[in-house]
Amino acid sequence: MENSEKTEVVLLACGSFNPITNMHLRLFELAKDYMNGTGKYRVIKGVISPVGDAYKKKGLISAHHRVIMAELATKNSEWVEVDTWESLQKDWVETLKVLRHHQEKLEASSCDRQQDSPRLERPGRKRKWAEQRQDFGQKELLEPKTKDVPKVKLLCGADLLESFGVPNLWKSEDITRIVGDYGLICITRAGNDAEKFIYESDALWKHRNNIHLVNEWITNDISSTKIRRALRRGQSIRYLVPDLVREYIEKHDLYSPESEERNVGVVLAPLQKNTAEANS
Repeated sequence: MENSEKTEVVLLACGSFNPITNMHLRLFELAKDYMNGTGKYRVIKGVISPVGDAYKKKGLISAHHRVIMAELATKNSEWVEVDTWESLQKDWVETLKVLRHHQEKLEASSCDRQQDSPRLERPGRKRKWAEQRQDFGQKELLEPKTKDVPKVKLLCGADLLESFGVPNLWKSEDITRIVGDYGLICITRAGNDAEKFIYESDALWKHRNNIHLVNEWITNDISSTKIRRALRRGQSIRYLVPDLVREYIEKHDLYSPESEERNVGVVLAPLQKNTAEANS
């Protein structure tokens, strides 16, 4: 299949990135290889979107530091970048809204490119015909050609997929819109219950063709939680995170027993919001 016939895809990863690890970066490579390998898609970009401080997760350090670490981690990447929009919002932003934000950005950018494209008129035509063509051209440009706009898809691990089952962590309508309107690329491991979880969820089963399960055959058990634990205990994290990230953490002494107590006793923002709405 020619590139022009393939659907262009932007991979969006949302999360704490507290801190970003080599595993986070591997998710993008695994997803890109899989999607390109189907012959139906062409991954053109990866986006890391760190959650804002209002998420209120235990041990979550400032978004300022988490964004800088993500930027350091992707400094040498030719296709993965960091977006700060979500992290700069005063209030916690639902993942569905983040997906919508990035899709609308792509559509606006595509529309701008079409408007900037020069249109050549053939010489010798009557003025009226030229004016009619111009009017038609302007109307055509005002209508974004969404079929040519890259599609944003949510990149995640199996833990996020399974979190859909946690009461009040996600709105059921948001789950339906995420998998139905955008789609998931979920990195799983051999023996993982992701397929069973999809089978047991009516919403996920309905849109199962828009959920891509990617097996991680070269397993990697690195997690931000384990990185923070090692740092609290004074243990090395070399080769678990990019060197620039490790140096930044050490320079600013970011993770400690004290930092891990941040937001202790505070209800996670989505749980607080969704529970309140359910009880209202």
